Amino acid sequence: MPRKFLKRHMPDHHQIREHKHLRVFGELLHDPNLWHLNRRSAAGAFAVGLFCAFVPIPLQMILAAAAAILFRVNLPISVALVWITNPLTMAPIYYFAYKLGAWVLRQPAQEFLAVPSIEQVLTGLNAVWAPFLLGCFILSSVSAIAGYFTIRGLWRLYVIRQWRRKSQCHKKQGEL
Repeated sequence: MPRKFLKRHMPDHHQIREHKHLRVFGELLHDPNLWHLNRRSAAGAFAVGLFCAFVPIPLQMILAAAAAILFRVNLPISVALVWITNPLTMAPIYYFAYKLGAWVLRQPAQEFLAVPSIEQVLTGLNAVWAPFLLGCFILSSVSAIAGYFTIRGLWRLYVIRQWRRKSQCHKKQGEL
């Protein structure tokens, strides 16, 4: 992965330390491993961020920050990735999670009305919570594993390419 690209687009660590929702972590945010950008920390951050992105709770950023601190991976990447599920993408992602969970449990998927009544919502929750949570867990797990290994692989390819470029430059300099 291009380290310069990631560093350019990541917020300053002082800014993150002062974020109103992340102040709860206090001195834990001063661990330098949370701000390092290497293959291990970036891949771990992708795993943490992608896992937390599909957990259906409010304030996923706090969960991602806590997990990044626990696993000592890059905090800004972990927190940023939870925005995959944002107000625009949340409904289709969670609907897919529900359908996936219903398919795994071999249950017929419920049809949803555009504007349901309170009674329909309350009775409908009883029927959909298990497939929904299972689907979210599957999405979280699969995306975390895929993200981790994809970043590790891309980072390795980038490093190999850089080594080859350097060795070609040294060969050309030796020929001159």
